[in-house]
Amino acid sequence: MSDKLDYIHLTERQLKLKKFLRHKVAVFSSLLLFILYLMVIFADFFAPYGMLTNHKYYLYAPPQISKIRFVDNDGNFRWRPFIYRQVAKRDPKTLRFIYVDDTNKKDFIYLFVEGEKYKMLGLIESNIHLFGVKEGKLFLFGTDIIGRDLLSRIIFGGRVSLSIGLIGVVILVILGTIIGTISGYFGGWYDNIIQRVIEIVRTIPQVALWMALASIIPKEWPSSYVYLGIVIIFGFISWAGLARELRGKVLAIRRSDFIYAAEIAGASAARIIRTHIIPNVFGHIIVIATLSIPIMIIGEAALSFLGLGIKPPMTSWGLLLTKLKEVQTLKHYPWLITPAGFIVVSVLCFNFIGDALRDLNDPHSK
Repeated sequence: MSDKLDYIHLTERQLKLKKFLRHKVAVFSSLLLFILYLMVIFADFFAPYGMLTNHKYYLYAPPQISKIRFVDNDGNFRWRPFIYRQVAKRDPKTLRFIYVDDTNKKDFIYLFVEGEKYKMLGLIESNIHLFGVKEGKLFLFGTDIIGRDLLSRIIFGGRVSLSIGLIGVVILVILGTIIGTISGYFGGWYDNIIQRVIEIVRTIPQVALWMALASIIPKEWPSSYVYLGIVIIFGFISWAGLARELRGKVLAIRRSDFIYAAEIAGASAARIIRTHIIPNVFGHIIVIATLSIPIMIIGEAALSFLGLGIKPPMTSWGLLLTKLKEVQTLKHYPWLITPAGFIVVSVLCFNFIGDALRDLNDPHSK
């Protein structure tokens, strides 16, 4: 009984927060995404090495994350984790590099270790990294064909993959909200024209349209321009679904008494839309935006994997997977598929959060 009385005195926002916190998977997903975004924003600090730093004696070095230990081969326990130093040798048959552990050399792993110099967010100069070794090399997820640390490139690549989803959704929300509310509020020939345009846009397969537009981006453009072009493509192509859904909701709200009262009071259409309609559909906008981010993350990964997206020297999770188009590469160096795991995790997290937000705005859910 006391719990029910407590709920009576809560605001709508507090009730929704309590309801969201009951979604344990969504809460965990939110925490995981927060950590991911924190890592990619401060990638220079979290990454052990620079994005373009190569180690010429460690080509296709295998992951060392499973080799972290506290007990050495003699059975001695160490309070600080360590790895045995990797030594590269040539396989006499295949001539490929193979790596063996030198048990005479231990590389201890430290927090806040000195390493390569960088400028945090282009402003603060530092050489402190979250973790690393003082001597030797540490490749938790292995290295690529030219000896670049895969974990570092995944962290830096997340800047592109995760930001494309966010920035693309901002464009989607602005366009979809404006067009959808205009269509639903004014109706008439505005509605007819907008709905025909939406139908045309939605009849074209989205991925095919992304590929067609991405393919016309000039190859001589620098990486930053290509990034901007892909963001614009994603945002300007994906607004139709949100506009269609908002149009239906605005049509229902348009006939409400408080809208008629605002019109009688002399409020302009822009004021009614801004102060009465959009606040009533804002929850739905957030849900659609959250569920659209993973679609854009997958879209960027697909375009970059096919060579139509991000170009070096920038990197993204999709671009890191391009070498896997060769089956032999995946067979011999399976750790190169690690970026796909980050794509899957981030997409699932956004979907879980989107499902929870959808339940919050469903009056029939408990």
